Amino acid sequence: MDFFVWCIFRKFKTRISKEGEVFQYLDVVAKVMRHGVNRQDRTGTGTRALFVEPVRFNLANGFPIVTTKYVPFRLILAELLWFLAGDSDVRNLQKLGAHIWDGDAFSDRWAPKARFPGDAGRIYGVQWRSWQAPDGRTIDQLTEAIEKIENRPWDRRIIVSAWNPGELDQMCLPPCHMFYQFFVAEGKLSLAMYQRSCDMFLGVPFNISSYALFLSLVAQFTRLQPYELTIILGDAHVYHNHFPQIEQMLSRDPKPLPRLEIDPHLASLEAVVNRYRWILRQVDRGAKPGEYLDHVASLLDYRHYPAIAAPLNFQDVK
Repeated sequence: MDFFVWCIFRKFKTRISKEGEVFQYLDVVAKVMRHGVNRQDRTGTGTRALFVEPVRFNLANGFPIVTTKYVPFRLILAELLWFLAGDSDVRNLQKLGAHIWDGDAFSDRWAPKARFPGDAGRIYGVQWRSWQAPDGRTIDQLTEAIEKIENRPWDRRIIVSAWNPGELDQMCLPPCHMFYQFFVAEGKLSLAMYQRSCDMFLGVPFNISSYALFLSLVAQFTRLQPYELTIILGDAHVYHNHFPQIEQMLSRDPKPLPRLEIDPHLASLEAVVNRYRWILRQVDRGAKPGEYLDHVASLLDYRHYPAIAAPLNFQDVK
């Protein structure tokens, strides 16, 4: 294993220098495998990890999505719409064809706290759109951030947080991607996000593309050019039972990045949320789950290798 990883790492470092920043994710994965420390974790699986690894993507170079394995963009889009609507009902996410939250929302450990079947609690979208202040106010952090981008673009407080210590016990899973900040300069919009827990094989590819899509949407709302996405990976780890999949992924040569196409009529957060609700209504009327997601956004010329299956580690044992 170690010799294989060393060979892949040497090959990949050469490739990175030729291809540029768009393959930084794979560079970090190889670095974790080569230099990471083996640690215990709450699932009992064990990880190999490094602490604090930044990655930066210029969206002008194409839409950042992993090509060395298939990443389901439709699931990324579905979850982001769910977040933007401030929704916490996993049954609505299922209507979009996404079951990525089923394991946590329907888990035995969460069931006693769930308000209804499919309730995920006060997770990401709820905190973004309905943060509860001590004085009883409900704060729509995302709307306030967009208003600042438009009216106070120099503001250093264009920040949205999903990490609410007072409500962590009201979430089926505490947020992995905790908070983000926008930055406006010369007609361009950039976004930085901090992620405390980073499953490098399953989670991080999803998160990279989700925040690239999010940045692109907000840039369209605010009539700015989407520019740089920076993600600070806190605990960057590879689960021990993902090592074979990592070997396979790193052995593949990356392909050119696709382009993102967003419906130009979606000029505001409200318009996107209304489109989300419209899609849900179509499913209620008999449409297939997720059938109308391309009425929001789609990828053009996404060339990729086949998917690589891997177990999802989410059960608490420690």
